[in-house]
Amino acid sequence: MASSVDTEGALSPVDFIKLQQYMEYSTLRVKNVVKDFKPGGRLAKHTNGEYIDAEGFYLFLKTYLEVKEFPADFCQRLFKYFQCADQDGSKTQPLPKERGVDLRDVTCCFLILEDAHPREKLELTFKLYDKDSNGILDSSEVDRIITQMMHAAGYLGWDATELRPVLEDMMSAIDVDNSGTVTLEEWLKGGMNNVPLLVLLGLKMREKDGQHIWRMKHFNKPTYCFVCEKMLLGLGKQGLTCKCCKYIVHNQCANRNSEPCARTFVESKKDVGVAAHDWIRAECKSKKCQVCHKKIKSLTGKRCVWCQEMRHNDCISAGGSTCDCGQLKDHILPPWAIYASSKKEEDTNLLNVTLDGHILQIVPVQNIHPLLVFVNPKSGGKQGERVLRKFQFLLNPRQVYNLSNGGPTPGLHFFRNLRDYRILACGGDGTVGWILDAIDKAELNVRPPIAILPLGTGNDLARCMRWGGGYEGTDLREILKEVVASEVITMDRWSVQVILEESQDAGDSVPYEIINNYFSIGVDASIAHRFHSMREKYPERFNSRMKNKLWYFEFATSETISSTCKGLNDSLSIECSGKYLELSNTLEGIAVINIPSMYGGSNLWGETKKPTGVPQVKPSEVITDPELLKTIAQDMTDKRLEVVGLEGAIEMGQIYTGMKSAGHRLAQASRITIKTIKTLPMQIDGEPWIQPPCTIYITHKNQANMLMAAPAKPSGFFTI
Repeated sequence: MASSVDTEGALSPVDFIKLQQYMEYSTLRVKNVVKDFKPGGRLAKHTNGEYIDAEGFYLFLKTYLEVKEFPADFCQRLFKYFQCADQDGSKTQPLPKERGVDLRDVTCCFLILEDAHPREKLELTFKLYDKDSNGILDSSEVDRIITQMMHAAGYLGWDATELRPVLEDMMSAIDVDNSGTVTLEEWLKGGMNNVPLLVLLGLKMREKDGQHIWRMKHFNKPTYCFVCEKMLLGLGKQGLTCKCCKYIVHNQCANRNSEPCARTFVESKKDVGVAAHDWIRAECKSKKCQVCHKKIKSLTGKRCVWCQEMRHNDCISAGGSTCDCGQLKDHILPPWAIYASSKKEEDTNLLNVTLDGHILQIVPVQNIHPLLVFVNPKSGGKQGERVLRKFQFLLNPRQVYNLSNGGPTPGLHFFRNLRDYRILACGGDGTVGWILDAIDKAELNVRPPIAILPLGTGNDLARCMRWGGGYEGTDLREILKEVVASEVITMDRWSVQVILEESQDAGDSVPYEIINNYFSIGVDASIAHRFHSMREKYPERFNSRMKNKLWYFEFATSETISSTCKGLNDSLSIECSGKYLELSNTLEGIAVINIPSMYGGSNLWGETKKPTGVPQVKPSEVITDPELLKTIAQDMTDKRLEVVGLEGAIEMGQIYTGMKSAGHRLAQASRITIKTIKTLPMQIDGEPWIQPPCTIYITHKNQANMLMAAPAKPSGFFTI
């Protein structure tokens, strides 16, 4: 497939990546948007048979991707791309513009890319191309589906020359009676048994234990298929590999019988506690066998999934059979600690049910701290997906949860009878807050401590806990070592209640009811609101920390010119534990902070240097004296908040870019009440909104157990 921008009807790889970035921010399903173009739908006037015109295509993208505007030049390239793909997949001259593009092809392409169950995608694809709704597809319609799948696969980096025969073989196989037509039942049965097709459609998770979780991969080094033992060849992603055990196969060999994946639990309670290796065929070349200590040649060795020990096939029985889970034994929840139990057992409310009907129970293991891993795959672009995949390999997949599939609740429910485990939150500050809220609602007997693997940008809470401002691709084994070396601290969390004036409309919804990081009103919230709105409109422009800083600086400059929050002291009053603050008329923003980091690393309270000879200030419910405030250090565990004043967008920009160290200390207090008399921009933990006149009550909620990483070791030539 052509990938040059200049090639007629082709998208560049950059265009395709942009399209995926837009889709990451969308919450709609393509099947819901298509209804608008059906007879009687609100956009039906833009359809002519199966075709939609250029304006209809623009409205389709705008609706489906949930953007206020879609770039016109990008829309034209996409429109031309769908115009130029005919039924047999060859490139022709563009169709007349008034004919538009085939809505079925557009829908099929987006359907392959979006996040949905493969069966649902197969069923909707069938119905799209079943023109007369008679429940049958003819050979030309099946060919058209294959063509669209090939287009998507090519842009996703697959070696399409290998995929086409696999799909064509599947289509031939499901036409059992050689009638040249395919029924919906045949289509679903054949599709759900075709591994490469399921991977293309977004295979989510295993249906039963021992089933591989496949993904496409390009191998840079000579690699062999574990089924046919022949080399994988091709320019794109030439084969499939299991995310959990790294088993490797050709596309065409994926549907043949392969060795099962490693077990993740034991079938009976009598097998609990019996620690044993799980050997999987592996690419072991140049590695030494742990039994005979000789090098292992290609396709002659196996690896234990849990302890990572490698042996020759002939040496497996010669070595010991007991597994200690190797270097990661403190984190791994081994399969012999999970058993499939009967529904008749007591305490069934503590059990987890798998997709294939097993009811699983965890048995506590002595002297380890199993790690419950939550990954937000949408955080940090593709970072989240890669981290999820790596943890599924390093740990038991039963302890690694994709937050897109039901949130944190299933994982917390599964682990709830353990008393000594840790949580690793892989995502941004919003992900950590999501998990903390879920822990509150789960009413656990033990509140597990949380470590953070920061993905994406910002990550103020992660910075405070010494986990850094963003994951840079470090070996995850090193991250797991840091989790072991971390210490538990209790972090304050605060309830926020917003009460509207009786005469006011509701306005925007308040994003959170709890403050973990900070709350602010005025100039910084105004800048954040502009930033947030622009990012929703053009997500591809906000895909790096440097770009985000530049955009923030631009919005701060425009806010300086407009000064929308000038005279803030006339618009609100602040009461700190019963004491009203006197606000300067120069202030354009107020920040109430719980942690010493805001806007991706800025410390608004600033560093505190206590003068020698001055007695330490005793904790008080409220402190407003400017001289005393100079000696107060911020502490996220002391059940007190700090109030900081900001003089304008220029000062905000200086703090954000590091040109200025802090804002103006106004107070430290254990409870805060704010009353506003006009509509103002506000934000909680980075989520901005526009708020009509109201009263805001901030009170202490609880304390969360967090894991703080050990201080970074100094590095340098003279470091010993």
